[in-house]
Amino acid sequence: MADILRFETVSYAWPGMVAPLLEGLSVQFDRGWTGIVGANGCGKTTLLRLASGEIAPADGTVARPASCLYVVQRTDDPPEGMGAFFASDDASAWQVRADLDIGDDWDARWDTLSHGERKRLQIAIALWRAPGLLALDEPTNHLDAAARDTLLAALHRYRGTGLLVSHDRALLDELCGQCLFMTPPTAVLRPGGVTQGMEQDRREQTAARARDDAAKHAAARLRAAAQERREEGERMAARTQALTRNAKRNPHDHDGKEVRRLAKLTGKDAWAGKQSAALAKRAAKAQSSRASISVRKEYATGFWLDDADVSRRNALLRIPAGELPLSPGRRLAYPALDIAPTDRIALTGPNGAGKSTLLRAILPHLNVPAEHLIHIPQEITAAESVRILADAKRLPEAVLGDVMRRYSRLGSRPGRLLESAQPSPGEIRKLLLALGIARGPHLIVMDEPTNHLDLPGILCLEDALAAAPCAMLLVSHDDRFLARLARKRWHIAETTPSLCTLAVRHDYP
Repeated sequence: MADILRFETVSYAWPGMVAPLLEGLSVQFDRGWTGIVGANGCGKTTLLRLASGEIAPADGTVARPASCLYVVQRTDDPPEGMGAFFASDDASAWQVRADLDIGDDWDARWDTLSHGERKRLQIAIALWRAPGLLALDEPTNHLDAAARDTLLAALHRYRGTGLLVSHDRALLDELCGQCLFMTPPTAVLRPGGVTQGMEQDRREQTAARARDDAAKHAAARLRAAAQERREEGERMAARTQALTRNAKRNPHDHDGKEVRRLAKLTGKDAWAGKQSAALAKRAAKAQSSRASISVRKEYATGFWLDDADVSRRNALLRIPAGELPLSPGRRLAYPALDIAPTDRIALTGPNGAGKSTLLRAILPHLNVPAEHLIHIPQEITAAESVRILADAKRLPEAVLGDVMRRYSRLGSRPGRLLESAQPSPGEIRKLLLALGIARGPHLIVMDEPTNHLDLPGILCLEDALAAAPCAMLLVSHDDRFLARLARKRWHIAETTPSLCTLAVRHDYP
């Protein structure tokens, strides 16, 4: 039981939040991997930090293994223990360096590592430290296909209790024996990978909606019947009053006909009143039963780039052939490059080949007004994220409302974003896209656009970009995503250990 993680009636809300992210959560995580699934901003990272002891719950308790390690989503800073990891000469350090293809000099050139290389190094150090609890936040972000396969094999060898936040459905299905589905302030643990859990959730929600609809319709029918009985009773009461007045005016009714009719009507009046009350009680019971049926509210998604447009300029980029320095002793050679107003370009290549370096080099040469350019970099620092959100909050009310409407169409709740002081990486990417769309883009440049996004957000983004008329330059390792969107390809390959070369292909793939 040493490696068991257990939450007991745990509640948590960040300062300024109106509603908690977690409320009364009780769940146990055994050895093996558990996927943590939910929309951006729903509290997945918060749960990892609670699990690893980085933050304490507002209420409840967390029982955790003696050693816990949380590997952050961002790759801004060198991971703790990097020096000791490279200095270690034990077999486990050599093994994990080999497993994840870690370069011997990576500790000396952290600043020049690609984000994919940084992510591998983060996880390599975590696996070497062998904690009883390992919490990974988006471990496949920035990784190419080969690095992802290498990482998957390494994670399979971990023997403690693992928590995995990821948008990578295939990874969650292959690695996880169960998944925790988070919909604040509740969470539900389901067996199997994310696909199995999502299907179970769909069946549960379909059945819950059917029960809720049946209860709603039953309550409506009973209320209508109660109203009908009530009106019938009122009609009988009126007739009773008329007969009473008539009986008083006719004192010579020796046979008692009026009295008998009055008694009969009075009885029916009483019966109608009782029936109405009984039906109203049943209607209230049917209505109250809906409170026990958990039906999750659904929000409209589908992020349409209705303000995107085609630039009237002949070319958005035109630069001559050249070279760029990469890490010491390595360089990237590229031919003359151009972007036409309707080009959809995929920039591909392995980690460390120079994709992000090339993007940084060409951005100053774009022939696009700043207000008509959407540029979302591969990583956005925590400090920059705070600034972007603060700037957005200062927008005029009407403009902010429009931006938040677009943001919500990517599957996240605006209220939760506006309440937060530190937005998640997925939330800030959605916000940047919403802000850019409001200005009418001519060119969209996105470096790893699906990184940090939740599954609904990825699907919404893909649909939106497919419908947009403007030009795009997309850097991604997600072949399925690019295959739908790109028509042209800039591919970087390693020609020699010291030279990477970019080739232009006029179709994709």
